[in-house]
Amino acid sequence: MVWLPNKYVGILTLVLVVEAALFYMASRGEKVPPGRPLDLFPAVLGSWNEVQDYPIEQEIRDQLKADDLLNRLYSGSGTRLPVDFFVAYFKTQRTGQSPHSPKNCLPGTGWEPETTGSLDVAVNGQSEPIRINRFVVSHGDDKSVVLYWYQSPRRVIASEFSAKVWLVLDSIRYHRSDTALVRVSVPVIDNDVNGATRTGIGFVETVFPVLKSYLPA
Repeated sequence: MVWLPNKYVGILTLVLVVEAALFYMASRGEKVPPGRPLDLFPAVLGSWNEVQDYPIEQEIRDQLKADDLLNRLYSGSGTRLPVDFFVAYFKTQRTGQSPHSPKNCLPGTGWEPETTGSLDVAVNGQSEPIRINRFVVSHGDDKSVVLYWYQSPRRVIASEFSAKVWLVLDSIRYHRSDTALVRVSVPVIDNDVNGATRTGIGFVETVFPVLKSYLPA
């Protein structure tokens, strides 16, 4: 008999539970209210203004398998740093669609992580600060601060593992598996990582309440 380490047993158990929950969802159906199309997202957000709306090629859309996408560049009146804002919304995860973690996607495009971690951001409409991921990536001489999180109807999640756990629980209790991957990227200028982080946090504080009104409640 071969004994597996506890961590592998836990992972295997989680996989089996997820599969069982997805089967349960498929048999019961999901109840997802309509949201607002992301292409109607405001071009002006407080002191932030849209600079460019980046079209997403069909090949990338086919890879992501998201039901709605947003990819824009914003600039703020109080900063010289532009902000790249990306949202991928998935109406269901029961048929293979699921967000691609930036921790996996960015290295695949040549961006290498330098530091990783998380931070708490106080936003309007939330009784407690939201916890989001923060990591610094570099590509040659270029460097960026990337903030991202998973946003479901009832919570904001930073951890990929926690996102899977809540997927199971929400699927069983609410018959829903919809979620959105939200990513904010800010270039680092003059090696001022803290400045780029502050700019990103400021954008998150502004955009979060607006984005929440566009995703299904």
